[in-house]
Amino acid sequence: MIQLRKSTDRGPTRTGWLDSKHSFSFGEYHDPAHMGFGDLRVINEDRVTPGAGFGTHGHADMEIISYVVGGALAHKDSIGTGSTIHPGDIQRMSAGSGIRHSEFNASAADPVHFLQVWIEPGTRGLPPSYEQKAMAPLGAAAQLDLIGGPDGGDAAVTIHQDVALYRAHLPGTQALSLNLAPGRRAWVQAVRGAASVNGVALAAGDGAAITGETALRFEGSGGGAAAELLVFDLR
Repeated sequence: MIQLRKSTDRGPTRTGWLDSKHSFSFGEYHDPAHMGFGDLRVINEDRVTPGAGFGTHGHADMEIISYVVGGALAHKDSIGTGSTIHPGDIQRMSAGSGIRHSEFNASAADPVHFLQVWIEPGTRGLPPSYEQKAMAPLGAAAQLDLIGGPDGGDAAVTIHQDVALYRAHLPGTQALSLNLAPGRRAWVQAVRGAASVNGVALAAGDGAAITGETALRFEGSGGGAAAELLVFDLR
């Protein structure tokens, strides 16, 4: 079964410097029908104006992933990490027993567009930690790359939960497949372009909650830019 979560149905937060869309309940947006999906708790699509951002604030017991779509995101935290995240990077911050951090648009001239993802950890009270990796380069052919999971990898961050996070790149009408073990579920988030999953059309910003399926087929819809999807294989 595939349940579509249209981009236009997401909850909004708009301020003078932030335009955010929430796939699940977050902050002042509350919808009892959309509180998360399995261990996936938050997917926020944020656009931040030049030079602005989220001041220092705290988190605990959450795996927080940042995925930059355009621009650059500056990160600082209370364990001494200072970094800038660009498209092609994947970042994971384990809040664990407690961490404070800030996130700002690294540019004074250009906006930054990114997705922030929260995943419930498998173990609470872990030491806070930070990791950033360069994902595999994209080519002209369709590719499905592991970018996060319990074991990490050369181009994947370590996520302290039984979840596999993939990036799907679908130029033109090319296609890819992914098998799910029995009893697993999946969430697919369309980042850019247009594609389908098992025949269900997704536009940028759309999400799909998938249960009771053991094989997923992703196909680009053609047109302009290649389609880009985030795929969460969840328990």
